[in-house]
Amino acid sequence: MAEDSDLEKTEPASQRRIEKAREDGHVPQSRELSTFLVLLAGAMMLWVSSQWMVQRSVVMLEKGLSFGRTEVFRQEYMYEQLMRLSWDALLVLAPLLVVMIVAALAAPVLVGGMIFSGKAFQPDFSRMNPISGITRIFSLHGVAELVKGVLKSALVGSVCAWVIWTHRLEILALMNMPVESGLSAFGHLLLVSVISIVAGLALVAGIDVPFQLWRYYDQLKMTKEELKQEYKEQEGDPQLKGRIRARQREMAKRRMMAAVPKADVVVTNPTHFAVALKYEASSMGAPTVVAKGADHVAAAIRELAAEHKVPMLEAPPLARALFRHTEVGEQIPAALYTAVAEVMAYVFQLNHYLAGEGLPPETPHDLPVPVEMDPGAPADAETT
Repeated sequence: MAEDSDLEKTEPASQRRIEKAREDGHVPQSRELSTFLVLLAGAMMLWVSSQWMVQRSVVMLEKGLSFGRTEVFRQEYMYEQLMRLSWDALLVLAPLLVVMIVAALAAPVLVGGMIFSGKAFQPDFSRMNPISGITRIFSLHGVAELVKGVLKSALVGSVCAWVIWTHRLEILALMNMPVESGLSAFGHLLLVSVISIVAGLALVAGIDVPFQLWRYYDQLKMTKEELKQEYKEQEGDPQLKGRIRARQREMAKRRMMAAVPKADVVVTNPTHFAVALKYEASSMGAPTVVAKGADHVAAAIRELAAEHKVPMLEAPPLARALFRHTEVGEQIPAALYTAVAEVMAYVFQLNHYLAGEGLPPETPHDLPVPVEMDPGAPADAETT
């Protein structure tokens, strides 16, 4: 039962799945909204420019019906007249066509947003499979589209019938009207018809858009197993990531240990902590921690320092403070400048002594480490 539930698409689509669908050109679409907006734009354009279009139509009609005796006997006249009238008609309809084309392009953006995907233009030969086509026809989606088409046709047909019936006398009167007034009346009836149809399609679009959005996100639903797999792909396999982190820590440890032989001094706890410091006046503003560790790592640092004869100083408060408040590669905090300065002075004198110059230095004790910097200091201790 648990395996069956994992294979059921019950989980909402992830953001990554939605983005991938958009990259493939799969976005929610509503043909009813496109039809509604195209007709609405056309109706508004007719309403705004109807008078100008009627005047231009009258002029075109007069040109088409006006010819003299000379034109009758010219064979090429009909062709020339047809070309002139076609060009005039195109100029009259151009504003209407442009507005309707813009509305057709804007409709998909309102539902699916702006997207440019070349995959949408790639041929999909699976759509040419007749078996898949029959399956789509008799699917739930096909039935829903059929019902929607029937209802839309019935609605539009009813609106048209209502417009024709309520304006039947005006339609019959067009036959007896002069050309100019007849065109004006016809334009008015056409505008009324388009507005009525647009009003009906507004209802259809208002129902279809939420349905298409629901259907789109329902198709993108995922199974629990798909969500788990996607999470692994995005975040990485936890076991693999753990191995990578372990490898990174190992590499960082190796780099850190390689810096110990070049350190100036190793401050110890003496057994729990070890911090290696280095200072170059030409490139560093303050001594820098080049390695640090606790327990077995601290032991390895001490062994490596002894092997390469790096001076070691047992100073538990300073070692604890450096371990807690610094990271490898960072300079020491300002609060520890004084204590570390004493340590570096001791190392400088020790190196001179080992080189056969001067007297043996006195090992520093009671280094001035602020109590708040020492995690091992007693709660009631005073600042040194």
